[in-house]
Amino acid sequence: MENLVLLGLVPLVIYIIFCFTRYGQIVAVSLGILAATLIGGHSLMDVAAGIRGGLGSFLGYIGLIILLGAGLGEVLKRTQVVNDLVSMVTGKLNVNSQKRAFFVVMFCSVVIVSLLGTMAGGNAILAPILIPIVASVRITPNTMGVLFHGAGATGLFLGPFTPPVVALMEFTGLSYPQYLVNAGIPISVIMWIVTFIWAGHVQKVSEGKKHYSEEEVAAAGKVEWTPTATVRRATIVFLVSMISLVGYGIAIEGGSTFVLAIMLGTALLTGFAARLNMTEIVDTIFEGSKRLIWLFFFFVLLDPFVNFMSDAGTFEALATLLKPYVENGGPVAFLAFSTLVGVFGIPGAAVAQAEVINKMFLPLAQSLSIPMTIWVVVLLVGSQMTSFAIPEGDMQGQMGLAQSDDLKAMLCNGWLIVLFTVIYVIVRAMMLGTV
Repeated sequence: MENLVLLGLVPLVIYIIFCFTRYGQIVAVSLGILAATLIGGHSLMDVAAGIRGGLGSFLGYIGLIILLGAGLGEVLKRTQVVNDLVSMVTGKLNVNSQKRAFFVVMFCSVVIVSLLGTMAGGNAILAPILIPIVASVRITPNTMGVLFHGAGATGLFLGPFTPPVVALMEFTGLSYPQYLVNAGIPISVIMWIVTFIWAGHVQKVSEGKKHYSEEEVAAAGKVEWTPTATVRRATIVFLVSMISLVGYGIAIEGGSTFVLAIMLGTALLTGFAARLNMTEIVDTIFEGSKRLIWLFFFFVLLDPFVNFMSDAGTFEALATLLKPYVENGGPVAFLAFSTLVGVFGIPGAAVAQAEVINKMFLPLAQSLSIPMTIWVVVLLVGSQMTSFAIPEGDMQGQMGLAQSDDLKAMLCNGWLIVLFTVIYVIVRAMMLGTV
């Protein structure tokens, strides 16, 4: 049995190793498929059929949602709806102190990222708008990097049609309100508190040593936004259509299937309100989607990769091997272990991490009668906290947007977030015997 586990996990080990290299995730998953094919004795036709199945799989569907999310974001940028939304917030909140600046940056980041479904894209839009405003109260680039990363990520945990939320609801069978109450909101609150406090410390340490350029400070007084009637109409249509469609989707329990209708419907209505014709709207969606097309292919390839290992009994064999240790440790040890394996042992796209964690440990979770309301927390923390524990693309990207070079501040914030979110998992596990 142990030999079977070791042999069956070779494709997973190859995938993990190459995810950490410069070759990227497409190469990593391709090599994983090749290894799984050789070990499992699959033919070339099996691989082709697996890829075809991946196109119609849930992971392929998540890839399509990511593409359309980027497309919707591009529509909001082209119509200047994003600028109008940010100006509404900053105009209502007079940024006259550093603490208020923290709040404005975090609030805007959460809102925009949750609407666009991408942290990199959302904060990239916000950075040139918010930096002159916060520069006027001496917020440093070091602090902005921490705020962008800590707050922006939670937007992905809260938006009703962001890829992580859609995936976790599908994996666990929970409704959107159930997901929010048990995982999305508690984890986000932890991250907001940690980020807000740590940003205050970073500001004290870096103020007077790091600062934005004089041009950006001077630009604070020039940041004025007077939307045209067309832009304001598009903004109102966007808000009304988004709220209406999301509410309707929740009411009919549309789940992940209704996400495409929300995204396409909102993009079309917003574009028409901004006086774009159908061709312009479609072209704009394609323009936003094209930079993430690699991620769609990655998810299509990930499906046969996971299925080949599952068909070979790898995950079942691993569960059998670990079962005695899990039974001795109990639910608390098991949930802590599976969370930490996700955070530190499985790199790559967060949705892919959640899929692998779910495949590896769900049988054991079910054998221990772990409710899905707790299992969803494990999947969220285990798949999303890797970008806080390890200085990968998301962390580096937020540093770049904030014009920061303070990796230490980013990592400390990330490790604190990992620590307290894992503690939350353990606390929830310990409460199992009391409910």
